Amino acid sequence: MQILVWVFEVLFISSLVGVFPLSLAETTSPGVCSEADRAALLAFKAKIVKDTTGILSSWIGRDCCGGDWEGVQCNPAGRVTTLALQGPVKDSSMYMKGTLSSSLGSLPFLQVLVISGMKLITGPIPDSFSKLTRLTQLVLEDNSLQGNIPSGLGLLSHLQTLSLAGNHLKGPVPPSLGNLRNLGMINLGRNSLSGPIPASLKNLHLLQSFDLSFNSLSGFIPEFLGQFRNITFIDLSNNQLSAHLPISMFNLVSLSYLSLSHNLLTGTIPEQVGNLKSLTSLSLSSNKFIGHIPASISRLQNLWSLNLSRNGFSDPLPDVSNRGIPSLLSIDLSFNNLSLGTVPKWITDRQLSDVNLAGCKLRGSLPRFTRPDSLSSIDLSNNFLTGSISTFFTKMTSLQKVKLSNNLLKFDLSELKVPDGISSIDLHSNQVCGSLSSILNNRTSSFLEVIDVSNNLISGTIPEFSEGLNLKELNIGSNKIAGQIPSSISNLIELERLDVSRNLITGTIPMSLGRLANLHWLDLSINRLTGRIPTSLLGIKFMRHASFRANRLCGEIPQGRPYDIFPASAYAHNLCLCGKPMPPCRGKKQETSQ
Repeated sequence: MQILVWVFEVLFISSLVGVFPLSLAETTSPGVCSEADRAALLAFKAKIVKDTTGILSSWIGRDCCGGDWEGVQCNPAGRVTTLALQGPVKDSSMYMKGTLSSSLGSLPFLQVLVISGMKLITGPIPDSFSKLTRLTQLVLEDNSLQGNIPSGLGLLSHLQTLSLAGNHLKGPVPPSLGNLRNLGMINLGRNSLSGPIPASLKNLHLLQSFDLSFNSLSGFIPEFLGQFRNITFIDLSNNQLSAHLPISMFNLVSLSYLSLSHNLLTGTIPEQVGNLKSLTSLSLSSNKFIGHIPASISRLQNLWSLNLSRNGFSDPLPDVSNRGIPSLLSIDLSFNNLSLGTVPKWITDRQLSDVNLAGCKLRGSLPRFTRPDSLSSIDLSNNFLTGSISTFFTKMTSLQKVKLSNNLLKFDLSELKVPDGISSIDLHSNQVCGSLSSILNNRTSSFLEVIDVSNNLISGTIPEFSEGLNLKELNIGSNKIAGQIPSSISNLIELERLDVSRNLITGTIPMSLGRLANLHWLDLSINRLTGRIPTSLLGIKFMRHASFRANRLCGEIPQGRPYDIFPASAYAHNLCLCGKPMPPCRGKKQETSQ
C-alpha cells in the first residue's frame, strides 16, 4: 500500500506546472551568480557538517549559476530560483548531517526549494523561510527536522506544493496554512503532529492531494473536505481521528485514493460511498465501523483495492454481481464480525491478485479459485478450514505469499507442492505432520524467504541446508523435531530470525551459527541442548533477542554485548550456565559495572 501512495504522489507532483524538474530544464542561459545569493548558499553549506552524497563538494568557485553547483538553478539575472537537493531515501549511507541555515531565507527569487531524503538534517525549519514569497514548491521531506511547523509559512501565497513529510515535527497544524489558496498538494505525513485538523484549511479550494497520515491528530474528519472538488488523493491514516464519516466526503467525484485506516472512526459506511465513481483504492481498516458493508459499493467501477479489515462489520455481505466492482484486484475483509462459512462466489470467480479473509469464520475445505493463476497473496488464517492441501496450489503460478495459519488443516508436508516463485509460507498452528526435508531440500526455491510451520506435529530432524537459499525467517518451534542443529545452518546467510524452541533437539549449539551476521532473533529454548553457548555468537552484531532457556547448557555465557545484558530469564533452567547476567563462574571474579 505504501508503494501505491508513493505512485499517487509522484504522479501528482509531476503534473504540476512549475515543479522543479521543469525548472531544471530551463533553456535560457543564466547570468553570473549574485554575490548575495552565493553567500546565502555557502552559509547553508557551512551548517552541513557532513555530506556523504558529495553534492556540496561541487559548490566551489565564484559562479553558483554556471551549472557546476549541483542542485542550483538561476534566472538570466543571476538570481537563484531553484535549490533542489535530493538524497536516496533507501540508501542509509547517503545523507547530509547538520541543520538548515536561516540564510536560505535570503534568496528572494527562490521559487523551488527541495531538500529531501537527507536523513540527518536536524533542528527547526527556520522562521526566515517566510520571506521566500516567490516560492511555489517547498519540499523538506525525509530529514530529521524538529520543532513546530512555523506559522510564517502561511505567508507564502504562491505556494503550490508543501511537503514536510518524514520528519520529527510536533505541535499543531498551523491554522495559517489555510492562507495558501494556491496549494495543490500538502503532505505533512510521518511526523508527530497533534491536535485537530484546523478549520482554516477549508480555504484550500485548489487542493488535489491531502496527506496528514502517520501523526497523532485527533478530533473529527472535517465536513469541509467535501468542498474540495478537484481532490484526487486523501490519506489521513494512522492518527486518532474519531466520530462518523462526514457525508459531504462522498460528493468527491474526482477522488481516486482514500485511506482512513488505523483511526478511531465509528458508525457505518453510508450508501453514498457508491457516488465515488473515480475511486480506485479504499482503505478503512483498523477502525470501529459497524453494520453492513453497503451494496452500493458494487457501483465503484474503478475500484481495484478494497480494505475493510479489523472493524466490526457484520453479515450479510452485499450480493455483488459479476458486473459489480469489475476492476477489483485486492480485497481484505479480515477480522470483522463476519461468519462467511464459505468464500463467496463473487470472490472465488474473479481474477484477483490478493485475497485476505482471515478471521471470517470460514469452514470446510480450502476454497477453489476460478482464476488461480492471477493470485499473488492469500491470507485465510484464523478460520476453521479442514482437510488436505494437496491440490490447493495447483495452477497458482503467480503466488508469492500464503498464510493458512490457525486453522484445522491436517496433512503431511510431503503433500505440499508450492509454486516455484513463492516467498512466504505460514502454516503455523494447524495439524501438519511429516518431515522438514519435504520442504527444505536441494530443490527448495531461492525465492523462499519465510517459512513458519510452528505449533504443528512435525517430526524427524532438521535437514542439512544447501548453499543458495535466501531464507530470512525460519520458525519450526513447538513441534516434535529431534536430532541436532546441523552446522550447515551457516549456509543461510540471509537469515534474520530463527526459532527452533519447544522441540526435542539434542547435541551442541554449532559454532557456525556465529556466521549468520544478519540474525537478530534467536530462540533455542526448551530443548535438550548440551555443552556451552559458543563465543562465536559474539560476531552477530545486531542480535536483539536470544533465549537459551530450559536446556542442559553449561559453562560461561559469552561475555560481551548483548549476551551479558540479556535478562537472566534468557538463560534460566540450564545445568550450570554462569557469568553475566547469571552468577559468576566458580573461581572467576565477576566485574562490576562502572
